[in-house]
Amino acid sequence: MDFNSNETTNDKVHLYNKSKMREKDPVNEIRTIRISLMKIFVVCLLTSFITIALGVSVVLLTPTFKPPSEEIGHVEKIQMEESHWEKSEEPSNPAPVDPKYKYLNHMDSSKRFVLEGGVVQWARYLQSPNTYDTREEEAFGNYIHEKNAKMIASTLLIKPDGCRVPHWHFNANEHGYLATGKAWIGVLDSAPFQVTSYNVSVGQVIFLPRGTLHWMKCVGDVDCLFVLFFSTSDELLSRDVDDVFYATPQEIAAQSLKPKGGINFIKSFKQPKENQAVNLPPNLKELVNKASYIQSQNFLVWRYFFDLKASKQFRYPGGVMQWARYLKKSTWSSPNEKVFAKSLHEHEDTVTIATMRIFTNGMRQPHFHGNANEMGYVLSGCGTVGVIDRGVADFDIKKGDVFFFPRGTQHYMKSKCKEDLFLVIGYSTGNEVSRHLDSSFFMWKLLCFQGMPGEGTVD
Repeated sequence: MDFNSNETTNDKVHLYNKSKMREKDPVNEIRTIRISLMKIFVVCLLTSFITIALGVSVVLLTPTFKPPSEEIGHVEKIQMEESHWEKSEEPSNPAPVDPKYKYLNHMDSSKRFVLEGGVVQWARYLQSPNTYDTREEEAFGNYIHEKNAKMIASTLLIKPDGCRVPHWHFNANEHGYLATGKAWIGVLDSAPFQVTSYNVSVGQVIFLPRGTLHWMKCVGDVDCLFVLFFSTSDELLSRDVDDVFYATPQEIAAQSLKPKGGINFIKSFKQPKENQAVNLPPNLKELVNKASYIQSQNFLVWRYFFDLKASKQFRYPGGVMQWARYLKKSTWSSPNEKVFAKSLHEHEDTVTIATMRIFTNGMRQPHFHGNANEMGYVLSGCGTVGVIDRGVADFDIKKGDVFFFPRGTQHYMKSKCKEDLFLVIGYSTGNEVSRHLDSSFFMWKLLCFQGMPGEGTVD
């Protein structure tokens, strides 16, 4: 061992002895080797973990390569899974919808909303495309919305003793024609606060203004079938009074209504599991069944009711029409007609209702309306419709169908069955409906018709 000349003698002796002890101590040598091996092991283990982590990250984060054709198919599959039309098992590139379905809706074949007290079907616009059942219904709904039709159509079938629960509509007036049965109608007037009730039979019309609480109960032994028009191009917004009742905290309801039984009476009303839009919950049903069906005074009833079946008949070449309408200059045929027409005209965005009977092989000659859209429901018979709107569309109509003609659009209808073609029609105006005859587009069609009845008025 070498010694530095600067170190003291004691220091040199101490270092020498220390080095000799290390050389002669095997335990220290083993401990040193173990520590070195442990360090090497830890470093290798960490390196392995890091390598594995990096490998997994690369696998997870790097997109899988697919040939172009396979990748496109994958995208189409995702789009189909997110698409409404996959429910109908339609191809990824479905054929275009027939243009006639802008004007035609097979409402009688549409989804039946079956409830305890009846059935509801619709020809309407819906905001979400995924809520339509068919592409044809979507085409019709989008078109009436695009054209601002201010009408959607519905049929409401109520079983005997069934009731359309008290409700109101936020964004539409409701106009109805009773096709079968006998019904009791109730309307809660806001000013003055009173109930107007009246009975309706086949061929009569009802009018229920926007925001007015009302209900309909079938009181005969036959199903009541209403053909309804709502004065909106948007999705209909309604509220049932039983929904409001059940949504109100029981303490608040008890304090507001102050029933004899207090909050215990309120708690006795059990909310049904399913929507009861066309029937009443048991407690409310008992309440309505005990209610009086006394007819209110005529001057109150006539604001919401018109006896269309008993009104004046107007004959045109091919058939007969009857109207529940407002006229600027008219000698009213009855006090009912006068009061109803005034009520119709005073409310905003109302609908004029008419029935049209086209005799077998008869035709409603080509015409258009300058101030109203037209929407109709086929109650019986069958026929052919022609319409010109950026092209000519011809299609057949049958019982249960709804048709639509935009304002200013030329159209005609012809009866083809052995029985008369009978229609309930709504016009999107509370004013006098304008009608313009112009057969220039359809002159070649007129050659097909013979023996049409003459014009005149049937009293």
